[in-house]
Amino acid sequence: MHNHIHIIWQIKGAISISEVQKDFFETTAKKFKADLELNHPQVLKLFVSTKKDRAYHFWKRRPLPVDLYTPAVFEQKVDYIHNNPVSAGLCELPEQYSLSSARYYYDGTDESEMLTHYNL
Repeated sequence: MHNHIHIIWQIKGAISISEVQKDFFETTAKKFKADLELNHPQVLKLFVSTKKDRAYHFWKRRPLPVDLYTPAVFEQKVDYIHNNPVSAGLCELPEQYSLSSARYYYDGTDESEMLTHYNL
């Protein structure tokens, strides 16, 4: 999606959801900033922060975490995520959207080498 992201992750070990989110947001924000500085400096101006604790702001302050507490809820969320680009008119089939895990579930392709099938 061009303006948001959906991620399903499983926390393992003695780390909290807030720690995972904080690390994810910090790491990706640094990558976004570096890429924009190098390749699209004019676009970086769109992310100037109004907050005193940072120069740029790439993520919403309060993400919407959803606990996937049953297999049915989990599968409903996976279906929603996979069909989101279709609903937005970005592709005709979920597996056609390059930034989705739908292709992995369709034919096993995992170009990111980060995916795990939830039934395993």
